[in-house]
Amino acid sequence: MKRQFLLPDPGEGLTEAEIVAWRVTVGQEIEVNDVLVEIETAKSLVELPSPYAGTVTSLLVAEGFTVEVGTAIVEIEDGVEGGGEEPPTLVGYGPRDETARSRRRRRNTPGRDAEAARQALGESYASREPSRRPDDVDPAGRVVAAPVGDPLPETGDAPTESVLVLASDPQSARAKPPVRKYARDLGVDLGKVAGTGPEGTITRADVEAAWIFERSRAAGEATREEPAQGRVINDAASFQDPGPRSHGFGSPRRPEGRGERRVPIKGVRKVTAEAMVRSVNTHVHVTEWLTTDVTGTMEFVEALRARREFAGLRVSPLLIHAKAVCLALGRNPDLNTSWDEENREIVYHRDVNLGIAAATPRGLMVPNIKAAQDLSLLELCRALNQLVAVSRDGKLQPPDYAGGTFTITNVGVFGVDAGTPIINGDESAILCMGAIQRRPWVVGAGTEERVVPRWVTTLTVSFDHRIIDGEQGSRFLHDVAEILAEPALALLF
Repeated sequence: MKRQFLLPDPGEGLTEAEIVAWRVTVGQEIEVNDVLVEIETAKSLVELPSPYAGTVTSLLVAEGFTVEVGTAIVEIEDGVEGGGEEPPTLVGYGPRDETARSRRRRRNTPGRDAEAARQALGESYASREPSRRPDDVDPAGRVVAAPVGDPLPETGDAPTESVLVLASDPQSARAKPPVRKYARDLGVDLGKVAGTGPEGTITRADVEAAWIFERSRAAGEATREEPAQGRVINDAASFQDPGPRSHGFGSPRRPEGRGERRVPIKGVRKVTAEAMVRSVNTHVHVTEWLTTDVTGTMEFVEALRARREFAGLRVSPLLIHAKAVCLALGRNPDLNTSWDEENREIVYHRDVNLGIAAATPRGLMVPNIKAAQDLSLLELCRALNQLVAVSRDGKLQPPDYAGGTFTITNVGVFGVDAGTPIINGDESAILCMGAIQRRPWVVGAGTEERVVPRWVTTLTVSFDHRIIDGEQGSRFLHDVAEILAEPALALLF
């Protein structure tokens, strides 16, 4: 019998994922646990194995489309007669736990998914007989969102359109209250929208597809009625400066939208934006700076690079900063905490799960090194090297960035002197590394005082003033700077 594989819950509290790349093709024989597809959630790339053995008969979602958890994405013929219960092979496969926390999707304007659905819709119409127009699809003029399986990412059997339940009027349409409000905001008549969700439920994507379709049709009619000489061509090569006419502060008026590039807010960028807004709204940020001589750190780094134990490893000032943070947090545990709003408690973490902000192919991620305070300098160096390698390959997984307690961000690699970092997640503090540069510095005292070139940097710490007082934050920053100035002092911690 044919079995449909439903997109499982990725276990990150998320409700949707994007189909990145299919690893199978229609007609291919597969075994249980063979990788079917690679998906991208807002936080990671995940390979999904097959819970069935058999033959792939249909790929129901094209690459690049974002679908909700529980959506059928592939159909497999297992060769077994009759029905049966679905084997719970994969974590999250099957009915979802309704008590689980989910992240509500919020969109101010229709996104790329709806545009892709509209294009797929147009391609579906174009593939039919020439005499049939989109308006003739349904007597009531209903708009159908992206058909399941259209378009296919590979060649093979033509997809079959899903059977959609059409709504007779807006009141009887199957749609949740948020979707109804979204339709009202866009001016979309739900009675003219066919749902692609479970049992014909109308989804946000259906509403967006209908909205885009209607706008495109209206724009097309306006273009046909508009005289050719009255059209404004929005193209750099054909644009003519209007000369003396101006707009605003004397700048020539340009056609609307000229030179714009719009990118849908999704994936890591979407999660980062939401996290930053949440952090600013929940934490009481206080930021302190300290400029210090780190010549001792730079000399120590050179000494470590020459040692046999560190051969093949990348040793950088980040290693010494990370070790200094772990030692300073041992003296100042208030910065290794989080605020539990529900129970009105301050949570003191035993381990320092040290997050390192990393620029990855998917955007800014903050994986963390678990129990970093227990690692030797060599072990910490290996952990940092592995973290950087995995981040660059874009292979970070949920456990890599879960449970962080303190974060280091490094703007110095871009030549920036300092910054005012925003606290990451539920943590209570974050350290910002500035650029390490050669600067004139006063050394000695009294008659021995002189100005010499030294390696100098600016450290910045942001902390949550609900938990951490100025004294505690200042002591922590002083301890970190003291170790960086003279690494041998770490023996006193």
